[in-house]
Amino acid sequence: DLVLNGLVYFTYGFLSGRFRMKLLPVTPTGLLRDIGDALRFKLAHDIGVYNHVQRLLYIGVLTLGVLVVLSGLAIWKPVQLWWLTDLFYGFQGARWVHFACMTGIVLFLIVHVALALLVPRTIVSMITGNAPDHSRGRTAQE
Repeated sequence: DLVLNGLVYFTYGFLSGRFRMKLLPVTPTGLLRDIGDALRFKLAHDIGVYNHVQRLLYIGVLTLGVLVVLSGLAIWKPVQLWWLTDLFYGFQGARWVHFACMTGIVLFLIVHVALALLVPRTIVSMITGNAPDHSRGRTAQE
């Protein structure tokens, strides 16, 4: 299920341009600015618009998801997929990559849920897909 859902998600994200539109660009200047704003608790939070830190973290967790699947395949079938196992420097290397990536995904989820709970209106938007449009006082999909 993870692989099939991931393939559909990545295909849609790339073909529709959603990844490019939502996750790019990530610039060092923007990243430093947003980290500074976050440390001063002055980071603007517009639902549906990702700041540079969010963009980098989403790109990172997507990368971790790909690595989890690939390293999982290398662990599952190390003899049949020897070339994939070799990319991870052997079976033990694939296990380490798999463990590290899963740890990263779990940490991302913990932080993601904790931050969503701090801004409760985001939870409704994540479930329904409606991002409020504050300029008109209505949701963006109305």
